[in-house]
Amino acid sequence: MKQDYRQLLQPKIINTVSGLALIARVIVDGYLSGAHQSKRVGPGLEFSQYRGYQPGDDMRLLDWKMLARSGRFYIKESEIDTQVAVKFIVDASASMMYEEEGLSKIDFIRILVASLAHLSHNQGDATGLFSLNNTNLQALHPTVHKQHYNRLLHELLKIKGSGNWPENRTTVSKIHQRGQKELLFVLTDMYEHKEELTKWIQSLKTSKNEVIVLQILGKNELEFNYTGALVFEDLETGKRVKVNAKNAKEHYLEEIQTALLRTKDFFLSNGIGYEVFRLDSPIEEALQLFLKKRIRLN
Repeated sequence: MKQDYRQLLQPKIINTVSGLALIARVIVDGYLSGAHQSKRVGPGLEFSQYRGYQPGDDMRLLDWKMLARSGRFYIKESEIDTQVAVKFIVDASASMMYEEEGLSKIDFIRILVASLAHLSHNQGDATGLFSLNNTNLQALHPTVHKQHYNRLLHELLKIKGSGNWPENRTTVSKIHQRGQKELLFVLTDMYEHKEELTKWIQSLKTSKNEVIVLQILGKNELEFNYTGALVFEDLETGKRVKVNAKNAKEHYLEEIQTALLRTKDFFLSNGIGYEVFRLDSPIEEALQLFLKKRIRLN
C-alpha cells in the first residue's frame, strides 16, 4: 500500500535528516510509480561528442579508452542530455516562519526542496542549495557526489528564518553562473518592501537558464478565513495592525489577487516561471513542474 506522506509531516520527522530523506523518498517514489511513462530525463545512451573533463563532473562518464589513447580525460556527452546544475534558492527572511496547522513555510520548503533534490539527484544532475536574508548567505554549491544529497539535507535543516530580504543584488554573483546551463528554483513568499526581491529574481534570468519562482503561501493568507477583531504582526518589522475581519476581508482578497496577478505577469513577461504553492498543496505538482522545466534545458 502506498504511504501517504502527509502522515509524516510532523516536526519531529521533518527536522531530522533521516526523517526528511524518508518523506522525500515516499513522495518521489509515489509520484514516479503512479506515472504512466518513464520520468527519466538524465544522461542519455546516444553518444554525441566528447568534451574535456572539468572538476565536479561525474567520473562515471569518463571515457577510459580515450584516456588510454590520448593520456587526457574526456567526458562522453549524449544528444539527450548534458549535465545541468539545479540550484535551490531559499528565502530565509523572518516571514518564512509563518505557520498554519503546525506547518511553517520553511518546513514546507524543506520538504519541497528535499523531494526535488532527490528527484534531481536520481537524474544525475548536480544540485546546490542557497539561502539568504539581509544578514546571512548560506551556500552549498552543486555537485553530483552521492554523499552530497545528505549534506544538502543537513544544510536545509540549518536554515532559520530571520531578518528580511537584502536590498542590494551583490549576492547574485555568488550564486549565479551566467554562462552555465542552470535550473534555478527560488522558494519564497514574495514579501518585499521596495521590489528588492522581484528585481533580484529578474537579474537571475539569462538565455541559457530556466528560473522558476515557487511562491509559498498559507491557506489563510489566500482566503482570509478569520473572524472577529484581530491583531496582525509583520514578522519582519514587528509592526502590528488591528483589523476587524468582517470589514477587511473583501478589500484584502481584492488586494492579494491583484498583487498575485501583477507578480505573475511580471515574471512571465521576463521569461521566468511562476507558480503559487499553498501549504496544503500536493508536492507532486512541484515534481511535475521540475520535469517539465528540466526537459526544456535539453
